Amino acid sequence: MPKRILIGKVTSNKADKTITVIVERRIMHPMYKKFVTKSKKFAAHDSENKFKEGDTVSIKECAPISKNKRFEVIY
Repeated sequence: MPKRILIGKVTSNKADKTITVIVERRIMHPMYKKFVTKSKKFAAHDSENKFKEGDTVSIKECAPISKNKRFEVIY
């Protein structure tokens, strides 16, 4: 089964080896036919602590690392 790759912006890097990434996507509302922006936050593993707030990163699905971390940073 292929792994999901998502692109988002780093919103927090306060935890050690963990960043929070917000991923936004635009969908069309089924009734009103307007585009709506939906967003979701993911905790991702950043082993080198090299990403800062505001950076655009790609994250890939992986085996669970902790209770909430199921993604790791690609670049």
